Amino acid sequence: MYVCLCRAVTENEVHDCISAGARSARQIRDATGAGGDCASCVRKICAILKRSEDLMPTA
Repeated sequence: MYVCLCRAVTENEVHDCISAGARSARQIRDATGAGGDCASCVRKICAILKRSEDLMPTA
């Protein structure tokens, strides 16, 4: 599913960025371009980031 229609960035691409170490919407934007145009996808990206943080074990 597309997260960013402007840049055709998929949810899988966002997950790949998170797996590679991205921890903010800005880092995902820098890697994929998502959120760099109309920014309507930033909320979706933040929600994906939040879900991934909730799944990460804490030390």
